[in-house]
Amino acid sequence: MDAFYASVEQRDHPEYRGKPIVVGGGPEGRGGVVATASYEARKFGIHSAMPSKQAQQLCPHALFVRPRFDAYKEVSRKIREIFHRYTDLVEPLSLDEAYLDVTTDKLNIGSALEIAAQIKTAIKEELQLTASAGVSINKFVAKIASDINKPDGLKFIGPSSIEAFMETLPVEKFFGVGKVTAEKMKRMGLHTGADLKNQTEAQLTASFGKVGRFYYNIVRGIDNREVQPHRKTKSLGAEDTFSFDLETLEEMEVQLDKIALLVYERLQKNKLAGRTVTLKIKFSDFKQITRNKSFATPVSDLDSIMNTARQLLEATELEGKKIRLLGISLSNFDQPRVQQSPYTIPGQLKLF
Repeated sequence: MDAFYASVEQRDHPEYRGKPIVVGGGPEGRGGVVATASYEARKFGIHSAMPSKQAQQLCPHALFVRPRFDAYKEVSRKIREIFHRYTDLVEPLSLDEAYLDVTTDKLNIGSALEIAAQIKTAIKEELQLTASAGVSINKFVAKIASDINKPDGLKFIGPSSIEAFMETLPVEKFFGVGKVTAEKMKRMGLHTGADLKNQTEAQLTASFGKVGRFYYNIVRGIDNREVQPHRKTKSLGAEDTFSFDLETLEEMEVQLDKIALLVYERLQKNKLAGRTVTLKIKFSDFKQITRNKSFATPVSDLDSIMNTARQLLEATELEGKKIRLLGISLSNFDQPRVQQSPYTIPGQLKLF
């Protein structure tokens, strides 16, 4: 989806249309963080995860809007209903993004490009929102293609074009390449896909570990990850950003206990138990750290979650530091795999 939260707000509030909208925490007081910015706001350099105070400095006349997650979830549900008209193989990544495998074509349209165009039209006509789609032979290339012609874009990258396209791609656009890894690559003289392609698999693995093999394959257009309609839950948690910085251990523990209760309730609702409890801390300077503890057997009881989070907090050097966010999550779940229904594929669907 294009600037999803901001677009929903502009759809539902005519007075916001055509204006720079920032969805997220407001800039007043200590200030919050930008969740999404409208395209009008992005022209000023505003982007997600930016401090709201900085966004206000870039665009003093921007309108700051508090998120309405219930509204976004409802729109997301309707979008997925549209997806499922065309294929059952839908892998949601977030409220506003998903992979679709249209090899099994429920409506017998016969063209992946035409399916993408029809989905975009349905979203626009039924929900008054725009989406951008990327079409290709694997997840990575389709994802990159979806970002090329935003907003309201549709981009096809065919098999014969993939390697040439990958060679021109900046390294920071590759899956798994964050800011630190991108800086490391550039220090090594690796700036584009073409530079990565000149490296052997052994060289990339030696420099970047197991993900080096992924880089070696993906720059050649090889990505064999399947679209997974029933993704296994890897972690479950809750977090809170506070109106005022927490300065004392007592204040932190009060808030941590509230978060632990939320996590406990979500675990019970999803019938999950995890071996690893992770504490997330974001300080007033936006520096973020995590601490975790693992158990021999899965836990899901409130006391274990609460006490472990407190222990991890107390073991962290906090003297003289102020905290703006705390979070608790559980991972390493014991749960049965969801058995997918077998699909009979009569033939390869045309891409175009």
